[in-house]
Amino acid sequence: MDSPLAWKAGFTERLGGFVRAPGALPRIIGVTNVVVITVAVVGLSLLPGEPPPQAGPKGVAKVQGSTAQPGSPGPSGAPEPSTSPVGQPPGVVATPDFARQVRANEAGLVPVLMYHRILAERHASLDRTPDQLRKELEKLAERGYVPITAREFAAGDIRVPAGKYPVVLTFDDGHPSHFGLDANGAPLPGTAVAVIQEVASRHPGFRPTATFWINREPFGLRDRAAQEAAVRWLVDHGYEVANHTWGHPNLRMLKRKKVSEQIVRIERLLKKLGAPPSQTMALPYGSMPRNKGAARSGSWDGTRYDFAGVFLAGAEPSLSPYAKKFDRGAIQRIQSNGKKGECRKWCSEYWLGWLDKHPGERYVSDGDPERISLPERLRGNIVAKRGLEVIAY
Repeated sequence: MDSPLAWKAGFTERLGGFVRAPGALPRIIGVTNVVVITVAVVGLSLLPGEPPPQAGPKGVAKVQGSTAQPGSPGPSGAPEPSTSPVGQPPGVVATPDFARQVRANEAGLVPVLMYHRILAERHASLDRTPDQLRKELEKLAERGYVPITAREFAAGDIRVPAGKYPVVLTFDDGHPSHFGLDANGAPLPGTAVAVIQEVASRHPGFRPTATFWINREPFGLRDRAAQEAAVRWLVDHGYEVANHTWGHPNLRMLKRKKVSEQIVRIERLLKKLGAPPSQTMALPYGSMPRNKGAARSGSWDGTRYDFAGVFLAGAEPSLSPYAKKFDRGAIQRIQSNGKKGECRKWCSEYWLGWLDKHPGERYVSDGDPERISLPERLRGNIVAKRGLEVIAY
């Protein structure tokens, strides 16, 4: 389990021993330039004999066979929703007027929340109870946040309804409190997945998804068949299961070859369990290898890896994946916790409140996965080669 001192130390170290004051964030973000990163092609289920999906401007696959032209006026005169992968809402084709109407700002900040154990009785500062998790998710749903996976976020494939805000729910270590199946094949009550499903059932717009970064015994399971059943259930229900290294070591203490071995061994396990290759990984303890690039790409014993995103362990919202200073090799997260002790200005209760008070700094979706909408004053922050995808108002 990542200790609070470890993730804070890792974050401080990354900034060269200087932790930015929250009050300075608007000024920093105000000068941040924006760039679009290549979007991963989303897999679609096709009928036999159908042609493969065609990629849109940002590399996002479109469903074949639609009778409606995406963006064409519907019965009400509003843009017709475009097609979208299963499990995500359909998009629209944004216009400047529409982007202004929903106050879109796809250069804004995104909360990537970090959870560890979900226990009925907390034993460490990183622990959260099922009730605490439920209350935080309820608040997110009520405020207009829609969960996406870490993979989707790192790839810039952010598909949430217009006017809503993406949030990334991440769980480290593959603890038994995150997920388990009962005798009927349903999530065990009180686990993180059961709570997520429960909240989503009460809030239809709250997509039930999250990212689980696992070690060598996913969800505390030692039996291979049980591991496979758990991973397959999560993948089949739209959750991401990805890489948190084999033995959860401090990667900074390892040579590059050992770093790659720790990562590859989990990739091989995930393949055996029926999960796709990881597109993201979370650093144990938030500790970066001395060779930073080794966390993101490399090889060991003939097996290669190349992640779209590597995630830290704290302690502020992430820049938009389209931002020029967005670093896919060191993506920020926020520890889920209240405003006490060192969490007074660094954990989820503080930052979610801060974003509510500073709505102009928050990522607001335009509902269109193939365009980047933002206020006119930020137009110059988009890299020139993506200029045709910009909707400014």
